[in-house]
Amino acid sequence: MLAIERRNQILEQLQREKRVVVSELSAFFGVSEETIRRDLEKLSEDGFVVKTYGGAVLNEDNVVDLPFVIRKNTNVTEKQSIGKLVAAMTQDGEHLMLDSSSTAASAARYLKTKNNLTIITNSVEALIELSEVSGFNIISTGGVLKEGTLSLTGAQVDRSFASYNVDTAVFSCKGIDKAAGITDSNETNAHFKQTLLSAARRKILAIDHTKFDKTALVRICRLGELTHVVTDQKPSDDWLAALAEAGVACVYPKDAADGSAGR
Repeated sequence: MLAIERRNQILEQLQREKRVVVSELSAFFGVSEETIRRDLEKLSEDGFVVKTYGGAVLNEDNVVDLPFVIRKNTNVTEKQSIGKLVAAMTQDGEHLMLDSSSTAASAARYLKTKNNLTIITNSVEALIELSEVSGFNIISTGGVLKEGTLSLTGAQVDRSFASYNVDTAVFSCKGIDKAAGITDSNETNAHFKQTLLSAARRKILAIDHTKFDKTALVRICRLGELTHVVTDQKPSDDWLAALAEAGVACVYPKDAADGSAGR
């Protein structure tokens, strides 16, 4: 196994369990503890983990995006549920913008059931997902490919998003908090999403349940600037009340007996 593959697996475990132990990783991968320490040192240098005695914990304050392959393989079922709900909210013929999040890429998969959509995105994953759909108008923002993220970045992305007016923007974030609002890991990502939101009539935040009551470094917007939050399970009553007070519709799967989406 290549070192990069082993580190990605370590990151996947950290995403699930939030901490790892050197001795356990050494036994699992069949390599020396010194090799694992070097892996954790590299992940620490990249900003993904914080080393601890005998192991490491996930850096929750990380301002560097995790590799797309890690994000894509995290909370897969939840993202599929969210993608289906976003598609159900979308009408044939709509114009949409998608950010480069793995959640938006999941939505792209289910949007393929629609007709005559125009989709503008800086997500390479979404572009690949939609590349063989007939009857869609797929527009890439252009820009510079950011290593490991399958996203396009740079001034061209901002200019492209700003040059369109669309029906719907679909984006994700690192955290949503009643006081801090919608936040992300760095200024570049937050700025792209602010531009994307300003171009759309309907502003959909697509997040799984783990993002609630989390705060990242940079604010994207306040709660009241959204029109919808789409998530994979019913939020707490406090959150439902806060979203309703802010004028934001919350969409989530209801229980199997009902089978429809809650709002």
